[in-house]
Amino acid sequence: MSIIGKLINIILHLDSYLNVIIQTYGGWTYALIFIIIFCETGLVVTPFLPGDSILFATGALAAAGTMKLPILFLVFYSAAVIGDTVNYQIGKKIGNSIYEKDNVKYINKEYLKKAHKFYEKHGSMTIVVGRFIPVIRTFVPFVAGVGEMKYSKFIVYNLLGGLMWVVLFLFGGFFFGNLPIVKDHFSFVLIAIIVISLLPGIFVFLKEKGSTNDDVEA
Repeated sequence: MSIIGKLINIILHLDSYLNVIIQTYGGWTYALIFIIIFCETGLVVTPFLPGDSILFATGALAAAGTMKLPILFLVFYSAAVIGDTVNYQIGKKIGNSIYEKDNVKYINKEYLKKAHKFYEKHGSMTIVVGRFIPVIRTFVPFVAGVGEMKYSKFIVYNLLGGLMWVVLFLFGGFFFGNLPIVKDHFSFVLIAIIVISLLPGIFVFLKEKGSTNDDVEA
């Protein structure tokens, strides 16, 4: 099975994998979750990690008594905020040199350009809105650092965006993850979460494409 196939399989059966990890590693599971969320938000080379799905799945496990909701909240929130801060600092330090190179190993320049356009269009609120769009979420703080956004301004939107993201998906899993209809179709629910998460990005893409076509016709 390819790496992508394995990743999809893990995402679709995330609750099962998490249960096995909890039984094997106990409290260290929280550290693993911190690392995953930190990497997704803090490292430009790991935009493929399933942040939304992990938030929802662990929320459902917390409702079942397998994990502790307050600890999960602290772990996710701190990982999201620290991750974005590190990503911002990386963008500030080396961002311009990456933009100048044609090919950068492990970094998709197309994703970076899309995040840059998104940032230019929506300004500071991109830090908040970008939290809810997979892939874009990983590149937005990097772009903010390249754009030399003041850190005092960045951290406010970082704290707000991180809070809204964690509350929506973690507590969504906690309150709805153990409903019979959700439990019986958990894989489909995770797919729905991924699709819904992608909708804002698709909407922005179609809107920009429509604007470009209008300019060409004019």
